[in-house]
Amino acid sequence: MSAIPGVEFVDNTNQRTPCVLLLDISGSMVGEPIRQLNEGLKAFEEELKNDPVAALRVQVMVITVGGPEDVRIVQPWTDAADFKAPVLHASGLTPLGQGMGVALDEIASQKSVYDANGISSTRPWVVMISDGCPNDYGWESFADQSRQEEQDKRVIIFPIGTKGANFEALGSFSTKTPKKLKGLQFRELFVWLSRSMSTVSASVPGEKISLPATDSWAEIEV
Repeated sequence: MSAIPGVEFVDNTNQRTPCVLLLDISGSMVGEPIRQLNEGLKAFEEELKNDPVAALRVQVMVITVGGPEDVRIVQPWTDAADFKAPVLHASGLTPLGQGMGVALDEIASQKSVYDANGISSTRPWVVMISDGCPNDYGWESFADQSRQEEQDKRVIIFPIGTKGANFEALGSFSTKTPKKLKGLQFRELFVWLSRSMSTVSASVPGEKISLPATDSWAEIEV
């Protein structure tokens, strides 16, 4: 469900910073975890909209794994100014591999849309959050693909696990060590993410930047 070429760029020709939220909403997230995740998404929406540059430059896609559909694009690509935080409900399994495959396909498709419309863009982010372990058949091949995409500098992947997550499995999706969320501090995580997006969106594509510290939401070791 990629954007129709041209339509969204008529009134906004700014460079874009694409960000995919790949969110585990499997049954183990029922209760307080999913409530806190939804609160974090609201904070993400508010913070981005309060930054006039990020609101026009950051594009968000939300993909969930779990629930009745296994993998679902809950929010197709949209500028942050128009992003409305979805309300997610937990159930089902954890097909993280398939979810990552969809994320990478959507990123490649959107990059083609940017190029066709003369829109520059910074490297896309995939923020993958899970409290468990991938349990879809062949997830390892998707992990290999995502790690290769990151090595080839086509994407930046941030694997983040909550208590109970399989950090070895999450780490196989990225060249970076996965972060562990302190408790259920999803709000602090998404405030950090929005501020990181603000920093990236104000930069020039290819420029090296320093991101905000993760101390507010991440434990030192996993």
